[in-house]
Amino acid sequence: MASDDSAVEVVVCLGSSCFARGNSQNLGAIESYLQNHQLGSSVRVTGCLCQDECKSGPNLIVRGEHVHDVTAARLREILPQLNAEPH
Repeated sequence: MASDDSAVEVVVCLGSSCFARGNSQNLGAIESYLQNHQLGSSVRVTGCLCQDECKSGPNLIVRGEHVHDVTAARLREILPQLNAEPH
């Protein structure tokens, strides 16, 4: 995981609802993607407890933006953007 302040931060909600609804798989997919694309030095992945947005989960925060209903398909859209410049 990255320790540089310029790293993109991805926060994975590990609250029981989000974890059960898909973030357990999403976390593995994110880690695998970072390793396969050698992005470990530019992306910092952390976990958090419940974000109080359970009905919208599974939830992530990417570059400070809350992302809801993160399915495998949605994650495939998000991951390639991790090494792109923020909008």
